Amino acid sequence: MKFLTASLFVLSSFCYAAPPDTPSPVKVETLLQSAASWDGTPYKTYPSGQPQITVLKYTIAAHTTMKWHTHPFPNSGYILSGELTIEKKDGTKKHFVAGEALTETVDSVHRGITGDQPLVLVVFYAGTPGKAVTIPTNDESH
Repeated sequence: MKFLTASLFVLSSFCYAAPPDTPSPVKVETLLQSAASWDGTPYKTYPSGQPQITVLKYTIAAHTTMKWHTHPFPNSGYILSGELTIEKKDGTKKHFVAGEALTETVDSVHRGITGDQPLVLVVFYAGTPGKAVTIPTNDESH
């Protein structure tokens, strides 16, 4: 009986196993994994309360300078097309292009500047219900 059970197990595994040269129908590529924002500041904590994930797709015209703003919790983005320079009030900048993922700053005043092409950016926010994902600042000076 043990021999029969073992034989059936071995034979059944051949029925369900894909040939070794068959490519997997699923490809996983880590685009970004980070415990810190693009400027190197470590993330401290997620907001307390009921979690809420928000995914937004932004389309922003070429040569646009966005208003100064902050984010109250961690978020990340992926640039589908165009390019983006993120700038902090202290002058720290980083440039990103299509195909790159980025981690945003938390509670740090910054703005984005698009390049010669329109920017299409998908952003994933890890927040809580009722809390804005972006908080504009009143200071427009630099």
